[in-house]
Amino acid sequence: MDAAEKISVEDEAVDKKIFKDCSKIAFYRRQKQRLSKKSTYRALLDSVTEGKESTRFQIINEAAKVPLLAEVYGIEGNIFRLKINEEAPLKPRYEVPDVLTSKPSTVRLISCSGDTGSLVLANGKGDLKCHITANPFKIDLVSEEEVVMSINSLGQLYFEQLQIPPKQSRATKENEEDTSDDTTQENQEELGLWEEKFRNFVDVKDNGPASIGLDFSLHGFEHVYGIPQHAESHQLKNTSDGDAYRLYNLDVYGYKIHDKMGIYGSVPYLLAHKLGRTLGIFWLNASETLVEINTEPAVKYALTQMGPVAAKEKGRSQTDVHWMSESGIIDVFLLTGPTPSDVFKQYSYLTGTQAMPPLFSLGYHQCRWNYKDEHDVKAVDAGFDEHDIPYDVMWLDIEHTEGKRYFTWDKKRFPNPKRMQELLRSKKRKLVVISDPHIKIDPDYLVYAKAKEQGFFVRNHEGGDFEGVCWPGLSSYLDFTSPKVREWYSSLFAFSVYQGSTDILYIWNDMNEPSVFRGPELTMQKNAIHHGNWEHRELHNIYGFYQQMATAEGLIQRSKGKERPFVLTRSFFAGSQKYGAVWTGDNTAEWSYLKISIPMLLTLSVTGISFCGADVGGFIGNPEAELLVRWYQAGAYQPFFRGHATKNTKRREPWLFGEEHTRLIQEAIRERYALLPYWYSLFYSAHVASQPVMRPLWVEFPDELETFSVEDEYMLGSALLVHPVTEPKATVVDVFLPGSSEVWYDSKTFAHWEGACTVKIPVALDTIPVFQRGGSVVPIKTTIGRSTGCMTDSPYGLWVALSTKGSAVGEFYLDDGHSFQYLHQKQFLHRKFSFTSGVLINSCADKRGHYPSKCVVEQILVLGLKKHPSSVTSHSPDGKAQPVAFTYCAKTSTLNLEKFSLNIGADWKVQIQ
Repeated sequence: MDAAEKISVEDEAVDKKIFKDCSKIAFYRRQKQRLSKKSTYRALLDSVTEGKESTRFQIINEAAKVPLLAEVYGIEGNIFRLKINEEAPLKPRYEVPDVLTSKPSTVRLISCSGDTGSLVLANGKGDLKCHITANPFKIDLVSEEEVVMSINSLGQLYFEQLQIPPKQSRATKENEEDTSDDTTQENQEELGLWEEKFRNFVDVKDNGPASIGLDFSLHGFEHVYGIPQHAESHQLKNTSDGDAYRLYNLDVYGYKIHDKMGIYGSVPYLLAHKLGRTLGIFWLNASETLVEINTEPAVKYALTQMGPVAAKEKGRSQTDVHWMSESGIIDVFLLTGPTPSDVFKQYSYLTGTQAMPPLFSLGYHQCRWNYKDEHDVKAVDAGFDEHDIPYDVMWLDIEHTEGKRYFTWDKKRFPNPKRMQELLRSKKRKLVVISDPHIKIDPDYLVYAKAKEQGFFVRNHEGGDFEGVCWPGLSSYLDFTSPKVREWYSSLFAFSVYQGSTDILYIWNDMNEPSVFRGPELTMQKNAIHHGNWEHRELHNIYGFYQQMATAEGLIQRSKGKERPFVLTRSFFAGSQKYGAVWTGDNTAEWSYLKISIPMLLTLSVTGISFCGADVGGFIGNPEAELLVRWYQAGAYQPFFRGHATKNTKRREPWLFGEEHTRLIQEAIRERYALLPYWYSLFYSAHVASQPVMRPLWVEFPDELETFSVEDEYMLGSALLVHPVTEPKATVVDVFLPGSSEVWYDSKTFAHWEGACTVKIPVALDTIPVFQRGGSVVPIKTTIGRSTGCMTDSPYGLWVALSTKGSAVGEFYLDDGHSFQYLHQKQFLHRKFSFTSGVLINSCADKRGHYPSKCVVEQILVLGLKKHPSSVTSHSPDGKAQPVAFTYCAKTSTLNLEKFSLNIGADWKVQIQ
């Protein structure tokens, strides 16, 4: 497929008519029609059995008369799990494998006394209870005698049982549970029971209708977040009929913003937060899923209109969340918090923490579709050095291959890929190349021939290899759901197999929703067949997850388990954080896309995926110089930092927009590199303690209502507040500084403000408002090299921002930046900095770690010191005291210590008198 055809396909994809809205989704129509009739379920509590792991009982619907089996589990860490399946399905229903990190440790639930119509299950401590009501079936989750969540209180439990296909026609029999007086052919087609038509495509359903649904009422909650990926606000909005959040991974070029349509990835995980409590709902289902939200705010009455007793009974806010999936079983995890930090840990206990990235991947990445040839790569690489702009990774898109055949090189454009990589290696830089899931149908292409021979492709409905059109033209798609296929794919990254690759080459998985240009909604037909004879509809949303898993494993294997991988993926699912990074796909060079990137990344961050970013400058179109500068400033303070552009755009390397704009972009990138010690320490915290790197304000300030809806600014860790400028020609920005007992310092001017207020910050084009929180210590690099690898031994500085009480704490993490030795051999440094009563102490935060470092702290900046010191001395581990040169600025209350040398990994203190 040539460039012109590509662009025309993508331009067409912008048209929303190519994609389904809710009215075009048959299982949504069926559920809405059926639920309007209010047929209820009841629990048969005389059927209760208590096993080692779960408590089981039957649920029955009066219309269907066929029992369902419900299982309630208690899981370590204050988690409940509810599974509902057919008790005796005609054939097994799909249960999502490989996402849970291991079999979660169950906690025996104790059956407490309930009346005849109810059952109460409690965890060991007794502070969390599941109160199960028999008729109508309902579960209340009770914490410390307060009902925080109710399940099926709206009666939206829905379960279509598998049926024997009708002999006469696929569209002549309706599901028993959905019995309707109207059984006309037209109505059957409308319900899409055995066939579903969309545009020119017909989805034939051998298993018939199999959708599921359930509602959750969150009591006292008005603020809910999560369920990426949508180009929408961080706080989830109310939906209405025909307007649900869709989780269905799709290749949407130039996606529309403020839209609930599904785009590249899906994490079926929602968080709710209110004063005093955070909850999570993890709906483990990989089929197409729709989520409806309805929030009813608290009714507020004036006390003068009501008596004091009545005032206590005023209306309480509530959010109802209705999940609907096309197939599978109901398998839902209820995370009970109570704090945001607790919920993050509970979710990562189930799905894994963010992989510890190699250090180079936190630097700046330069990408374009496509750098033309080796000379182009060499020239761009030299341009960064010429303009003194650091960068770490050069990227190559599909044109680097021989006719879009992955694991190959275009012999004319890239005749000597190893020599090209050695050039990058000489500057301690890396290369990333693309590898997509579609494989060109060409018997002479070794990857295709081997996969064909071994039956490694997804099959079509008739049993042959599935064929679809993507970049190479007619292609087949590797079935990454098969362990054998993943094992084989991983082996392709071996240096002996992937000719021209070296150990500085890393991988980018794109188009893995999967994208199929002439398929329904530009993806694979739902009745395609995968490993285990599962239909694609069952597992669509997890396909890209599996490719990233296999790629990461391949990169680990090629180093014999020694080196950390780096893999970027466009399509993702719950648990993708274990395998690498994610980006927000084909965005556009417009101010609105810069602005929406912040809530999109915040949503990814709170749902476990800390290593996320948006293409700087916008992938589609040509950004004006001001927008490009503002995007670099924002991207420098977001976890994954990559500039990228599509093929038909003007070149936009950082030095092509005039001397002044070059300087501003250079400054933004250099600020990123100065903060790398802080970034790396944050990623270690995400890896071992499940704390997001990029945090919405409500995470750090969970008891301040004003933070709950903020999405134009965010915290990096707990120390830095960032408010990117996202409006053209801005001269002032309103920044909300939270925390009534906090003090905040401007990172450039050192001016300070008390918290719990909105301040107007003047901004020129060289300004991005960044504030350090009082009470924090941020480690930095004082010297910037041309890549992270060139900065290994360069000195450190510490920014010490004092709280209102004159104290500060911070952490620092260091290892070799690339291997697994931190894990296997405990080769790491984890240090703690604390400042109190005029003394800064560097001490060990984790005595298990040992890592020799020659690096020294050569500068310390103390913000908020109220008086001019008479002297400053450093005290080394051997007890020797040395005077330290310093300057003090009374105007900004800033103390600058320099010209000294203290080992970053040793115990020492600095005393200010």
